[in-house]
Amino acid sequence: MKPETILLIIVAIVIISYLFDQLLDYLNLKALRSDIPAEIASFYNKEKYLKSLEYQQTQARFSFLTSAFSFLLSLGMLLSGGFGWMDGLLRPLVSNEILLALAFFGVIMLASDLLTLPFQWYSTFVIEEKFGFNKTTPKTFIADKLKGYALGALVGGGLLALLIYLVNTIGASFWIWFGLIAAVFILFVNMFYTSLILPMFNKLTPLADGDLKIAIESFSKKVSFPLDNIFVMDGSKRSAKANAFFSGIGKKKKIVLYDTLINNHTTDELVAVLAHEVGHFKKKHIVWSYLISIVQVFFILFVLSTMIFNENLSLALGGTQQAIHLNLVAFGILFSPISGITGLFMSMLSRKNEFEADAYARETFDGAALGHALKKLSVDTLSNLFPHPWYVFFHYSHPPLLQRLKALELKS
Repeated sequence: MKPETILLIIVAIVIISYLFDQLLDYLNLKALRSDIPAEIASFYNKEKYLKSLEYQQTQARFSFLTSAFSFLLSLGMLLSGGFGWMDGLLRPLVSNEILLALAFFGVIMLASDLLTLPFQWYSTFVIEEKFGFNKTTPKTFIADKLKGYALGALVGGGLLALLIYLVNTIGASFWIWFGLIAAVFILFVNMFYTSLILPMFNKLTPLADGDLKIAIESFSKKVSFPLDNIFVMDGSKRSAKANAFFSGIGKKKKIVLYDTLINNHTTDELVAVLAHEVGHFKKKHIVWSYLISIVQVFFILFVLSTMIFNENLSLALGGTQQAIHLNLVAFGILFSPISGITGLFMSMLSRKNEFEADAYARETFDGAALGHALKKLSVDTLSNLFPHPWYVFFHYSHPPLLQRLKALELKS
């Protein structure tokens, strides 16, 4: 296939993807309703609900602006041969192919982040501030950026360097070895994320003795869940929004509760949230998600191996010769329709898993308490109660609130 044809396909994919996402965002915006559902009416007053509608509208309109900017930036880089120009600019300065790739992606990602920095700042310090969510200080914002750059350079740069090395030394079969390395890396992150990475950004403290800890330990004993680590995270350092999550495989299991979650919920509601997280473990969702992700990684790498040495991919992006880093950019766009389909199935699986975890919490603890917790979380985060079904289908990893409440009632 000629470079010109490849470029046309790449541009078409970018345009169609952008227009489709904008259509979904538009449908989701128009699906907003001013009536308060009976299921949650006791938790929402009219003023609060109207505020949630304003929040959703503000976020959607801002998303239209940021998406248009990113789209035009990407399209401009493709049509002007900007990626090839960057390769030509760096190539005389860096002769080593691994260092050249690191420099190329480093410059591209840093430039992209800096260009969108005003939007990130506005989202945090204007929109989130206006609706009472933002707790981030400018100092924390900047510190997070610098830490993110350092982590991205260390982890992302290390993996990229290893990938390029394997491509150059092993050839087309690199995908097998890099897939094995990726499998180990993902497992490592799953096991040690809360121990090594999360503390870089947040403070984790063991849950203090008291009624909540007693209730959690009692529930864990009841369902034979070997819970050794319960941490409270200072989520209020950045946002008023609350969350909880489970991480780890094997003996490295941890439950992390945001301090904002603890502050806004009763003991029964918190134990119900914990029961939901335990449900993911009991139903083996984490293990299955890991295995599926590994299959996806191997599939992606295999397809990449059929394209990584295609010089026309580099030429399509404006390059003057084959460059692995240019081929990686081209591949990322060409593969995006397939990744969109696989991501769709993963989202469907995730929503199914959430229903199952909800059911587990109802069966082993209290469905009503979980329902109350979900309602409070929805109110506190000003979430969309009426997302468009197509938007949910393509974007939601969790079922909408009203569907979860209905499922809990049907099973009670």
